[in-house]
Amino acid sequence: MRKSLLLNVFLCFSAFALLPRAQAQPMFDVPFVPTPHVVIDEMLRLADVKPGDFVMDLGSGDGRVLITAAKKFGARGIGVDLDEQLIFQSEAAAEQAGVADRVKFLQQDLFKTDLTQATVITMYLLPGVMMRLRPQLFALRPGTRLVSHDFRLGDWSPDVTTQIRKNTFLWIVPAKVAGKWQMKIPLPGGDHAITLELRQKYQEIDGFAQIDGRHAQIWEPRLSGDRLSFVIVDDRDRDSEASLYFEGRVSGDVIAGRLRRGAGNAQTIHDWRAVRVAAQ
Repeated sequence: MRKSLLLNVFLCFSAFALLPRAQAQPMFDVPFVPTPHVVIDEMLRLADVKPGDFVMDLGSGDGRVLITAAKKFGARGIGVDLDEQLIFQSEAAAEQAGVADRVKFLQQDLFKTDLTQATVITMYLLPGVMMRLRPQLFALRPGTRLVSHDFRLGDWSPDVTTQIRKNTFLWIVPAKVAGKWQMKIPLPGGDHAITLELRQKYQEIDGFAQIDGRHAQIWEPRLSGDRLSFVIVDDRDRDSEASLYFEGRVSGDVIAGRLRRGAGNAQTIHDWRAVRVAAQ
């Protein structure tokens, strides 16, 4: 009896060991852990998802994030996961929720996925995976919103952090503004040349300016997606100095927008346009 039992165990183990490798359970970089629905709501709210958005959920699991984006927020999108069973489960859930015409689930490697069509990317990935993905995310179109819960993108500080049951982080992909920019603007006495030298680490920027070759400090620099703002004090004449409030949109090597000089009844408004002459 004992010999027969041992023989059966040996035969079963041997048969399992001889199974083709393709039938073995695949190894995944990120285990599937369902995100609570209230956290999903907060992620999509924080990313300001709207009907015109295209959401890509990386590591989409059972599809709940993308299905919520379509059902509650009217978005379209794609979910990416390596687990075939979860893809089947996601497709069935999308059919049941009535959003199968607006969402699609792909069984593929997220590192080999084209992310450029996304306006919003949602993630619940482990730190190591987030760090490997970071260069690809930073290279996306300025203004693309990235939202994650629990895990961050290393030293790329989030633009907004909220906490509802879990930490939720939002990043807005910034335009690349580092370098030397030149422009001419109308100031009292005629047009004057301004040179900007901007430094950048993700969305954090600083630098200095020159007005007709004179050094000028840049105050309150802000970069959100492709929107840039800063202040320079025109102090060429101490008796009539005024703040220059710049607001503009970055498009490659050009920044264009509106300039307000001064405040109150003394304020004047002008167009401005800067061209990058040297990248950093």
